[in-house]
Amino acid sequence: MNLWFRLIWLLVSSRFGPRLEPLADPSRLGFRVWPHDLDTSLHMNNGRYWSLMDLGRTDLMLRTGLWRAVLRHRWVPVVNAGMIRFRRELRPFQPFRVETAILCWTETWLVIRHRVLIRGKDGEEVVAAHALVRAALYDRANRAYVPVARLMAEIGTLQESPGPGPEVEAFLTSEEAMRESTTAPR
Repeated sequence: MNLWFRLIWLLVSSRFGPRLEPLADPSRLGFRVWPHDLDTSLHMNNGRYWSLMDLGRTDLMLRTGLWRAVLRHRWVPVVNAGMIRFRRELRPFQPFRVETAILCWTETWLVIRHRVLIRGKDGEEVVAAHALVRAALYDRANRAYVPVARLMAEIGTLQESPGPGPEVEAFLTSEEAMRESTTAPR
């Protein structure tokens, strides 16, 4: 239930945040680790990271204006691949931020980076976890993924995709190998 409260808060508060440019501005959301976010080791549950990253992508859709097209065309957000790297644990009541940014895209898929940031002992921000996801919008009526060029046009940008960095290439290569391993006959 706590994610519903966080989602409602996001829906209300995003109206007062500045508009985000898809490639220039990441979404930055502040949170705190609550007792219901914990696992039996008394640090934030690994599944909770993914749920909070969903909110980062939602904020990005809201504050770039893409949500209007999503509602108008009844598109459905889809994540088909994700990879996460945990670096530091999050303890009870610890504040943290989730930063969400679009890195690059193909004809139909976006690659999005999420970083979970905490304050280190020296006051500098430290990466506690980071993840890459491959996401798209699915058009159920046409039974097809919405072309990214159309998504970008809906939010008023005609930019070309930046080139994928080595970590993105490795992620996509790994995802492709995993996809092939699940479809190959045994």
